[in-house]
Amino acid sequence: MVRRRFARCKTTLMSVDCEKKAIRITLKPHEYVEVSYTNAWFLSRVEGCEVGEVILKDDRVLIPFKKAEPYRVERTIGWDCNKLSIDGFSPELGFIHVDLKPLITVRITYHEKRRRLQRHRERKKGKRKWEKYSNRERNKCRDIERKLAAQLVTLFPNAIHGFEELDKERMLRRSSKNIRKRIARVSWRNIVREIEQRAVVKEIDPRNTSKTCSRCGFVAKDLRRGQVFRCPKCGLVIDRQKNASVNIYLRMKGFPHNYDWWERSVRPLLNHELWVGVALMGWMPMTWSPMKGDLKAMKSKGLVDQRLSISTKVFQT
Repeated sequence: MVRRRFARCKTTLMSVDCEKKAIRITLKPHEYVEVSYTNAWFLSRVEGCEVGEVILKDDRVLIPFKKAEPYRVERTIGWDCNKLSIDGFSPELGFIHVDLKPLITVRITYHEKRRRLQRHRERKKGKRKWEKYSNRERNKCRDIERKLAAQLVTLFPNAIHGFEELDKERMLRRSSKNIRKRIARVSWRNIVREIEQRAVVKEIDPRNTSKTCSRCGFVAKDLRRGQVFRCPKCGLVIDRQKNASVNIYLRMKGFPHNYDWWERSVRPLLNHELWVGVALMGWMPMTWSPMKGDLKAMKSKGLVDQRLSISTKVFQT
């Protein structure tokens, strides 16, 4: 079933005459169609632009124009992808927290709806509902991903974004059942792809980004569960996600780990964080600054009675 009838012409099958304002499209060997836009109303708007892939419809012709503009990189942001958030760091901006809970909420909601229809999937009515819920989930998730990407590019213009080159299939194979469910709910690749269409993206090797100390560069072999990273060499206590974002930033810039740079550029920004999120009702993305309250660490096995609150006092010790 053909729902929309159109044909997109490749640039290799068309030639543009800029002086005559005409486009010649090859339909088949020795057969052409010429489209002229000499007296078009948009000529003043497309000066200096190139013609893209022309789209042919039943009643009209769509001529896209494109213009190459230089992208000036003014700042570098390193992003760490996690199960509930994406955390970034830049010395000019500080720490950035992108909340992914609205995206995960949509995944969980429609997963429960499909689970209820599992018994009636063989019936015709149940199959239609299954497809309807799947389409709604896909559309809502895409909407949230696009809004997040657009908001990040708007908030941080002229920036190069560094993301981990994560292998999601490998992560699913090596994880337990509960962790696999959490990883499957997050679509990091789709978010990176949306940002890549609007800004410059650089992928970084994700090995040991969370195990490496961002101040001294020591790689911890045994990384305990929880949200706090403790360096056994220099004694640094820092949020695990913030530590990984600083390491990704250093790898993007090609800088080595340095005590003086860390104390001068990272320590003053530890308690300053910008929160970015998207509302589920389709409103504009929201931002919060500064962070409300201190971030508390998760309970780890063997340390049930010990609780750690990441605050100014912890980092001064």
